[in-house]
Amino acid sequence: MSYELIAGVDLGSNSFRVQVGRIVGDQIHTLDMLRETVRLGSGLTREKLLDHASQQRAIEALRRFGERLRGFAPEAVRAVTTDAMRVARNAPQVLLQAEAVLGFPIEIIGGREEARLIFIGAANALPAATHRRLVVDVGGGSTEFIVGHDTEPLLMESLFMGGISYRQRFFPEGKVDKKRFYAAEVSAAREIEAIVADYQRLGWEEAVGSSGSAQEITTILETNDLNPEGVSGISRQGLARLRQLLIRAGSAEALNLQGMRSDRYMILPGAIAIMSAVFSELGIECMTYSDGALPLGVLYDLLGRFEQHDTRDATVAQFMQRYQVDETQVRRVERTALLLLGQLLKLDAPEHENDVHFLRWAVSLHEIGVSVAHTEFHKHGAYILGHADMPGFSKRDQARLALLVLGQRGKLQKLAAMPAGDPNWRLLFCLRLAALLHRARDDCPLPELSVRESPVGFELNLPIGWPAANPMTAAALSDETLFWRRIGIKMKFRRVPDEKTVQLELLQKS
Repeated sequence: MSYELIAGVDLGSNSFRVQVGRIVGDQIHTLDMLRETVRLGSGLTREKLLDHASQQRAIEALRRFGERLRGFAPEAVRAVTTDAMRVARNAPQVLLQAEAVLGFPIEIIGGREEARLIFIGAANALPAATHRRLVVDVGGGSTEFIVGHDTEPLLMESLFMGGISYRQRFFPEGKVDKKRFYAAEVSAAREIEAIVADYQRLGWEEAVGSSGSAQEITTILETNDLNPEGVSGISRQGLARLRQLLIRAGSAEALNLQGMRSDRYMILPGAIAIMSAVFSELGIECMTYSDGALPLGVLYDLLGRFEQHDTRDATVAQFMQRYQVDETQVRRVERTALLLLGQLLKLDAPEHENDVHFLRWAVSLHEIGVSVAHTEFHKHGAYILGHADMPGFSKRDQARLALLVLGQRGKLQKLAAMPAGDPNWRLLFCLRLAALLHRARDDCPLPELSVRESPVGFELNLPIGWPAANPMTAAALSDETLFWRRIGIKMKFRRVPDEKTVQLELLQKS
């Protein structure tokens, strides 16, 4: 499936952004960019709840974004949200409202997934280079560090420090003095210290800043001639001068410099303190700026999915290798699971594409928990999938995979909270049956299988003589019917005459 126009939505801790692009070959040409200062992160209470005011600002911004994206196909838009939603305890409730007004699903992504997308966006907006680049993105709630080559990130980290969170911790009411600024720098330096060795070991030739904070600091330094003569971007000397001017002024509002934006007064002191610590700890002398960031990275990642270069497929393959999954068994189970699913829905229908992907991924990963212990391996696998860094997958995606892997065997009461009619029940039915039928882990051919779905449950038909010839599997299928019935879903296991039996009966009658 291909689209001419696609859109990436970034719901950050400080700003919300939409980037609309047109696909031309393997490139994306930006057609439109919308930005709203929402300051979602400043609405986090001590109890880690987003307050009413920040929720309302978010909803109003998303309502405007929704109008711009009206008419876009669901597959042509990817919306992601970052640190503030990762932290907020009431994020699920807020997201329901947010998705309703935006008109598209919103994914909460992990810090390293955010870092990966940032690097892809930054790299695609810069001239091609043969050397490694370090990209640093100082956001409202977190700061990402990525070393990569070309458009491929090699080392990624996300640290819990940002302009808004530092405003609340070190610069309440916007007041800046030498003592407070030093405390903010020391705090940031301590966070960065933990990653310095790994980043210096890999190395880079060019440092790049991305997103709003890097853009504003760059603009202020260049517009006010704070950098050394002939130096553009962010320099160590220019940053030190800006630091001194800010401390002398006592607040961002009182800092009378060209290029400053009033909507970023709140975030600027913390951003400067963090950036100063970045330069000091990583030994950076000069940093260029890339206007590509998370929204553009989302667009290029979306383009990759259309062109069958889905990062999620690569992640699944890496996990299979890392956890030494038996690929032969995976192929057996996958073949049967898709055969069963294909009798319940059209595998090639666009509306079912996502379900087919998730069934394939769940089958590929259903035995990763064996690497921990065979006993209750489904629980170990579900834990890994729910907590690991999985490039390309949102937190919601990972939760869905974890659910499928957890539900592949055993009692189903653990999934009883899942609503009736949820498509995951269908996927679980196919996964459980396929895994059960291939328990012997051999290549003996299976009998002709037919399945059917009804409003009250599922039905499996097997040749009449097969269960008697395979008593262990027949017993397991009988147990399976009980597991489903205990949660109120009927599963019938029926023996039906196969073609040979029918022909034999016809011969006997004749």
